[in-house]
Amino acid sequence: MNNFIFQNPTKIIFGKETIEKIGDELKKNNIKKVLIHYGGGSIKKNGVYDKVVISLKENNIEFIEVSGVKPNPRLSKVIEGIEFAKKNNVDGILAIGGGSVIDSAKAIAGGFFYDDYIWNAFATKNRFKKALPLFVILTLSATGSEMNGNAVITNEKTNQKWTTSGLALYPKVSIIDPTVQFSLPKKQTINGAVDAISHAMEFYFDGTKNNEIQLQLAESIIRTIITTTEILLGNPEDYDARANLVWSATLALNGLLSTGTKGGDWSSHELEHSLSALFDVSHGEGLAIIFPAWLKYNYNEHIERFDRFALKIFNIDTGNPSIDAKLGIETLIEWYKKIGQPTTLKEIGITENNIDKLVENATQKEYIGRLKRLSKEDIINIYKLAL
Repeated sequence: MNNFIFQNPTKIIFGKETIEKIGDELKKNNIKKVLIHYGGGSIKKNGVYDKVVISLKENNIEFIEVSGVKPNPRLSKVIEGIEFAKKNNVDGILAIGGGSVIDSAKAIAGGFFYDDYIWNAFATKNRFKKALPLFVILTLSATGSEMNGNAVITNEKTNQKWTTSGLALYPKVSIIDPTVQFSLPKKQTINGAVDAISHAMEFYFDGTKNNEIQLQLAESIIRTIITTTEILLGNPEDYDARANLVWSATLALNGLLSTGTKGGDWSSHELEHSLSALFDVSHGEGLAIIFPAWLKYNYNEHIERFDRFALKIFNIDTGNPSIDAKLGIETLIEWYKKIGQPTTLKEIGITENNIDKLVENATQKEYIGRLKRLSKEDIINIYKLAL
């Protein structure tokens, strides 16, 4: 196990009927005027918005709104939010939504004090050092953004989907009421589950040795997500299944699994970011396609770990590690198919003619991969495996 520092300052309020606490939490943090940030308006249909407004008014907290956040959140919306927040002199941001909304809110919170062009916080090492206090009401579990300092934004002018991170971007308080997600379309639950599994796998397959506790934590999270997703596809209002899925997704990327590791591999995410930046693919769908291709390409780099994955997640044990590793990958792919995810690029209309464009976009970073540093040829081969 490697040395590590673990620090997570986010307060989590979890459970039924917790949304009503938001006003009190803002008041405790001396927030008098807040920018509410959300997506397409589903929060006004499921009652979340009304609960928030009542709680804010009861605590004498003024609010303004910036809505319209889309999946793969856009830089233009972030810039709009920063300008509106400054114009109205808010002292906090309240994100109501899933990872896209939260990431957009983080960029607004950091951009409020950022003197440089906002995209440089993603494209350079000049990250956010200060941010407005951020509060979250989670309505879709997937990214873990409710309990981490990461944000992923798409620059629609350059077709770059890049990440920034920092302690300043951690939410102060995140409220997680699993019942809010009862009404989610099945596809959103599925996409979120695949995203969360992928986060756990990024740490699991980064080549770190002798990190038993992190491995067992990741295995437990992955198994729990698989089990609860299957339950929820039959009964989306099963509270215990929903609560376990929701909390598993948070734990998959709140920093706990990264402790003692190399920090995760993240090749699959980088290659998927190129895909969703260029073709606006759902992140969960993209990962269901790209991650298995990466697994197929790299299993010989750490055969023992891939063998263990097959055993611990799918109870596969033929006695031959190489066969087990390949069977584990195929079983994961079959599970993705079972829950309705595409597992090839062709299924979403991407052909071999698009690979050069994907590779060019993906190779703008300094390097990709920790289990194995990927060359341009490696990246080409992984995209071809995903066809």
